[in-house]
Amino acid sequence: MKPPGTNLSGSGLRHVFVRDMVVFASVGIYPHEHQDRQRVRINVDLAVIDDTALAGQMVGADELARVVNYEKIVTSVRAIAGSGHIRLVETMAERIAEACLTDARVRIARIRVEKLDIFADAASAGVEVERQRPDA
Repeated sequence: MKPPGTNLSGSGLRHVFVRDMVVFASVGIYPHEHQDRQRVRINVDLAVIDDTALAGQMVGADELARVVNYEKIVTSVRAIAGSGHIRLVETMAERIAEACLTDARVRIARIRVEKLDIFADAASAGVEVERQRPDA
């Protein structure tokens, strides 16, 4: 998966990502998908303002408060996946993107949601969305 905002990479951005996270979620339009949770793979790529690069510093302070914490991203994904039935993977992706964009440092969120066990002859089926902060 190509990182989001690659055309902006020279403008003080860092990419924070979570790759190939597999959760069980109730997602889908068919009756059996309402009854049983299924494996869903989530990929999150965030283009994040890098304050140290913008300030011309090669090495920033080693402080958690200055970075987007990927543990919070994982916690949000788990909460959304466990929040009840979602009809469309598109809706799930949008909710994850919205949760990521609540951090003002996140400029672009690219989210991929894949159902893993939907077709016997395909590894997955799903959607990828990319959302940008309105003020970016």
